[in-house]
Amino acid sequence: MCNTRALGLLLVSALVVLHCGVIAQVSAQGSNATSRWQTLTGDPPFVVARGGFSGIFPDSSFVAYRLTLITSAPSVILWCDVQLTKDEAGICFPDLKLDNASNIAQVFKTQQKNYLVNGVPTPGWFSIDYTLNDLSNIILNQGVYSRTDKFDGNGFQILTVQDMARQIKPPGLWLNIQHDAFYAQHNLSMRSFVLSVSRSVVVNYISSPDVNFLRSIAARFRPSMTKLVFRFLGKSEIEPTTNQTYGSLLKNLTFIKTFASGILVPKDYIWPVDESLYLLPHTTIVLDAHKERLEVFASNFANDIPISFNYSYDPLTEYLSFIDNGDFSVDGVLSDFPLTPSAAVDCFAHHGKNASKSANLLVISKNGASGDYPSCTNLAYQKAISDGVDFIDCPVQMSKDGVPFCLSFINLINSTNAAQSKFNSITTTIPEIMAGSGIFSFSLIWDEIQTLIPQISNPYFKFKLFRNPKNKNAGKFMKLSDFLEMAKNANSLSGVLISIENAVYLAEKQGMSVTDSVIEALGNAGYNNQTALKVMIQSTDSSVLMKLREKNNYELVYKVEENIRDALNQTIADIKKFADSVVLSKESVYPQNSAFITGATDIVQRLQSFKLPVYVETFRNEFVSQAWDFFSDPTVEINSYYEGAGIDGVITEFPMTAARYRRNRCLKRGDKTPPYMNPVQPGGLFPLITPEYLPPAEAPNPILTEADVTEPPLPPVTPVPSTSPSNGSAAPATQPNGQPKVATGIFLSTMAMLLITLLLL
Repeated sequence: MCNTRALGLLLVSALVVLHCGVIAQVSAQGSNATSRWQTLTGDPPFVVARGGFSGIFPDSSFVAYRLTLITSAPSVILWCDVQLTKDEAGICFPDLKLDNASNIAQVFKTQQKNYLVNGVPTPGWFSIDYTLNDLSNIILNQGVYSRTDKFDGNGFQILTVQDMARQIKPPGLWLNIQHDAFYAQHNLSMRSFVLSVSRSVVVNYISSPDVNFLRSIAARFRPSMTKLVFRFLGKSEIEPTTNQTYGSLLKNLTFIKTFASGILVPKDYIWPVDESLYLLPHTTIVLDAHKERLEVFASNFANDIPISFNYSYDPLTEYLSFIDNGDFSVDGVLSDFPLTPSAAVDCFAHHGKNASKSANLLVISKNGASGDYPSCTNLAYQKAISDGVDFIDCPVQMSKDGVPFCLSFINLINSTNAAQSKFNSITTTIPEIMAGSGIFSFSLIWDEIQTLIPQISNPYFKFKLFRNPKNKNAGKFMKLSDFLEMAKNANSLSGVLISIENAVYLAEKQGMSVTDSVIEALGNAGYNNQTALKVMIQSTDSSVLMKLREKNNYELVYKVEENIRDALNQTIADIKKFADSVVLSKESVYPQNSAFITGATDIVQRLQSFKLPVYVETFRNEFVSQAWDFFSDPTVEINSYYEGAGIDGVITEFPMTAARYRRNRCLKRGDKTPPYMNPVQPGGLFPLITPEYLPPAEAPNPILTEADVTEPPLPPVTPVPSTSPSNGSAAPATQPNGQPKVATGIFLSTMAMLLITLLLL
């Protein structure tokens, strides 16, 4: 199958542009002081790429292996799941059944077989029924359905072990032998193959969950050249040789040491989780194995699967808990996304929150640490501060009795239980604010709002991704005055960002000046007479910022609501008249189509040329929030916006990820920057999409014009008649103009009676 190389060479040139700059040969091995590592040898842990970069490309394909070498630590080990063909060739394929990750079911439609696998009847297409030549036209596909299939059909052929070693030239090679007994039943010897291939290929690791298999080859390999690793399966599964469960074998590591130099265990053997997906205390398995002089490798790492809520959807945090927790370090991790553990080992391990910052990137919270706690609650702000955020933010809403407070949106239904409370009868529709109905902050007095229960946001619930359920209703809402006081008492903060929206509606229809309320609160809190904390005031309405322009001690931030691709020079000059900085959406910087980046704009540089700093929102940790180009890694995304696009700040619901990014050791290395800390090349993956799978072309984002940013001056406040407190179900429903239906009805009835009287006269 050597013709695979021809296809691979066509793709390599496209792959290398996925990361900008020179690929430095900075090995994770030996990159840190060995005394810091709690591995068995004292060296940094290894990264093992399962089937290559199988989180993006089809498992065990040439391009998946090649991408691993381009993006990961030079010491990375490439993993090959070995299957045997009818003519005894060893191929790299992720599963015993070929139909799980290839198009064999379409090529040989009528050749499905049914075999006993570990005593279980299993239908499918199996390698034992085909020669290597039969498989020459079989194409590898993405076998994990939650991952993109856009690269299927590119002609990725099945590789033999020898072809993989010869074409890829891996720094390290790991052969995994999973089904020795199955092949033996069909007169194929995995032992003979492994011994034969080792004569022509350097094999660094061989793993198997079968005691007999490892015992049968142990005498033929020197541990200094090839290490044998016993692979543990599920704790309740039976190991065929000993007829014991793997959980039982875990208690007899001395026995394992007689035929292996290491163990490979699922990660929950080390850090178990409870039924709710929260971490339990770590076990002693790593320490116990190290006492027996056994290396420990942890498996089942992937960036695009739900992980413990303790990690806040950040895969890098998970890796660090296995390699840098203060108690132990595993000797290696098996991952579908080898870039992330490469960065964890070389860039982020062994430094705390006090490490110096390498990136001049502002970190601004989005409703506090709203990825971990309900938006705009005291707990969300406390978490953001402890995470190392520079600015905490307060989107200001107004209560019925004129109290400014922090809430993510003016509609209480978005982040509270208002719709399930006694206030559900005051639902109304206000087209000036939003489509659909809501229960709005100005319909309740502050005391009533305080009775509502906060609700954590779950922007990706349709993917069954939920945030921190243990604290989904934790925390209390805060008045603006309390928020400002909290910020003053936080020594680590640089300042606050206050957002003002719906000012025109509140002035005209509710008789409230939200801008005056904000100015008054800032003055009362002493922010006008201090220089320790910076005040940023943000709005999508230029008239709000114009009104505040005279307050020259504030930084005024203009938020561009829509995705744009550019702005006219005169438009930027107009923005400069009322704003000191600009907030853009992520897609205004890197436009996307079907979750692939299609290119890059120069809007950031154009705004900065007018001396307008650019902050970008909204950064989230959930893997579905990132384009495929960022490898399901929020740190890769942040790095690409900072190093690639040159933004000045991020607005994020997970401040810890962004704050930690600034402290990594791999920034500012120039041409020695490792590949895992180079920004991705915008549009690097898009050309690799199979032509027939290309998404429909989309219209380009618009250009921002003067008309888009020009607003009439804020109207004067129009007093409205006072109304009685809401009192739950007794409160009248309101009309779009904010007035009670009952009052309107009385007014209309009075007018009708007056008309009738005039007619009678």
